[in-house]
Amino acid sequence: MHQLRGLFLVACSVVSSAALADSASEIATVKQAVQRAIPDGSPESVTPAPIPGFYEVVMGAQVFYVSADGKLLLDGNLYDLQTRRNLTDDRKSESRKKIVDAIDESTMVVFEPKDVKYTVTVFTDIDCGYCRKLHSEIRSYMDKGIKIRYAAFPRSGKDTPSYYKAIGVWCAKDRKTALTNAKLGGAVEEKKCDHPIDKHMAAGLSIGVSGTPTMVFPNGHVVPGYVNAGQLVQILENEKSAPVAQN
Repeated sequence: MHQLRGLFLVACSVVSSAALADSASEIATVKQAVQRAIPDGSPESVTPAPIPGFYEVVMGAQVFYVSADGKLLLDGNLYDLQTRRNLTDDRKSESRKKIVDAIDESTMVVFEPKDVKYTVTVFTDIDCGYCRKLHSEIRSYMDKGIKIRYAAFPRSGKDTPSYYKAIGVWCAKDRKTALTNAKLGGAVEEKKCDHPIDKHMAAGLSIGVSGTPTMVFPNGHVVPGYVNAGQLVQILENEKSAPVAQN
């Protein structure tokens, strides 16, 4: 009996080692296929996907699925029909959370109520109409206990009037006053300093920001566009029941 048990354990060890070797080989194949298809990118993680024969590939906040032989790529949302969860977006949220958490809050323009109940990071453009509407109601957000952390995202890109306005605001001695004045259409004093605008823009692009305002919640979930304070509280309350992405 002891000999049989020993043989069984050896057999299991051999099978396990073979499976690990196969998995490592497949992961290497998938990485090579992705790097050939996307020369400028590099997979941050390649792990078995919920789809048999496929691997989940994460690049920044992008998530897609590649077959073990590296020949097929699926780009789209994968849903769990039993839990009705969007597995792809949950995975993207984890990546978005990491990217936003890496932004030093001291580089943002923060409007914080005395009693903070929620925190929302908002990628904003000084010249965006709905961004200005949101900021014109900043008091109502704070009255609801919502802390607004602004990150700069001039949609027109670098070396444009909006970009230089953002630099002027972020280089101002009083960023909050300068931002409010700029969003009211006031003139922005041209300034130069060691600003975070490029880093904010890079972070925004990494998480897929294409328009402003874009709101990012602490769990990495994203709400594009303007949402008033009352509606935002309802969404944030619903988010409390959603799983928080882990670093």
